[in-house]
Amino acid sequence: MTPGNNGASTPEDDDPFGYLYADGQANGAQPPSGGGYGYPNSVNRVRAVGTRQYGQPQQAQTASYGQAPPQQGAYGQPNAHYAAPETLPGGAPATQTAMASGGRGGRGGRGPNTKGLLIGAIAVVAAVVIGIGVAMVGGDDDKGDSDDQAGTSPTQSQSSEPTPSTTKAGDGEVELPAIDAKALRLSPGVTTASDVQGAKADGGVYVTGFNQVGAKVTWTVDGIKEAGRYRFYTRYSVPGVDANATLIVNGEAESRPLNMENFGGTPKGDYEKGWKETWSNVNLTKGTNTIELACNEGNQCDALLDQMWLQK
Repeated sequence: MTPGNNGASTPEDDDPFGYLYADGQANGAQPPSGGGYGYPNSVNRVRAVGTRQYGQPQQAQTASYGQAPPQQGAYGQPNAHYAAPETLPGGAPATQTAMASGGRGGRGGRGPNTKGLLIGAIAVVAAVVIGIGVAMVGGDDDKGDSDDQAGTSPTQSQSSEPTPSTTKAGDGEVELPAIDAKALRLSPGVTTASDVQGAKADGGVYVTGFNQVGAKVTWTVDGIKEAGRYRFYTRYSVPGVDANATLIVNGEAESRPLNMENFGGTPKGDYEKGWKETWSNVNLTKGTNTIELACNEGNQCDALLDQMWLQK
């Protein structure tokens, strides 16, 4: 081979099918028989599969064709040459690993359990319905109980309407005495009247003239079947000012006066709007007892008296 002459049979000029043409046959091309391309002195390019290499660095990293890389272990087995990214400096964050292993948003993650949510919602609705039903049943029972009761005991701000001969009593309770103003025994100077509207006693009769020292009304109580502590109630009217009186039971005065305040702040001078109730605890004996209201020194007795009654 000389300069400028690349030879008659360079690899670039080889025609593997030259023997099929006249010019190829003139150049001595022969059908292939053992690895050449049919030209004389042609380069034998036949290589066993996987034997061609392209440089030492690449040979060190690339396995022959058809062979598994040496660093690759069996499927499913740990590789001794492998290190997890998170164990290396600057490796992948743990959160990415968690997501790759089935965390929220990962390919292997599970979606929301819609069946469980549906069952939970049904259970909540059922609980609410049951609670409403129980409340309604309980409300009906309470209403029935309240209808069977005779009512709560009167307080200083509640009204009561006893009859002249008996007080309100529930089932199984003993009826206790009550009295209207016109049945009371009155001291001199104390009288009855009916000019002021609002008295609940029979005929609207009430006691007047009680606003003087020495005035007294007496109630003889018969038919107390059991000794004990009772509440003594009085219905009265004041003209927009507070009043009080001395309470005497069986001849013994109570340590505290009977309070007849202007509860609710009714207008001054208006007896008709001043009707109220008050009570005090008293100890009674079995049989007959005497209860007195007196206007003594130190009392403020400007009041009209309507009814009196007892409760256990």
